[in-house]
Amino acid sequence: MREADEGMVLPLGPKDASRREFMSQVGLGACALTIAGAALTVLDFMEPKVLFEPPTEFKAGHIQDFPEGTVKFDEEHRAYIIGGQGGVFALSAVCTHLGCITRYHADEGVIACPCHGSRFDADGNVVHGPAPRPLPWIEVKADAEGNLTVDTSVVIPHGKVLKV
Repeated sequence: MREADEGMVLPLGPKDASRREFMSQVGLGACALTIAGAALTVLDFMEPKVLFEPPTEFKAGHIQDFPEGTVKFDEEHRAYIIGGQGGVFALSAVCTHLGCITRYHADEGVIACPCHGSRFDADGNVVHGPAPRPLPWIEVKADAEGNLTVDTSVVIPHGKVLKV
């Protein structure tokens, strides 16, 4: 409040605000920003964080599409579907050394890792290191019509072939 010339007390105007009132308003503003930031953090925490990955089970085609010697690479699911002697089987395309994605070389008949030089035969066995283990065999199922389904999450023993 300020005093007028005749002794009257007048209210303070915006130009007459004291330093104490200014600092009080700055402090209230800082508190409001802190509360708003905390509320946004809580709301973000409440929103689910979901990792969307492709399904592990996928359709690979018909059993007749895989005669002996056929190798099909499914890049999305990182798997090889192979028509072998007596049936169809599937291998993981992930190298057992450091997890690189391997490639099939038809001219040599091997699966090779482009990163560190590991080589695997068509059954997934290590031909040349540094891979410490063979490529895992993964489950292949067929329905009554002969349509193949591969499940990359199910590892099966080496040599378990789906009979044609």
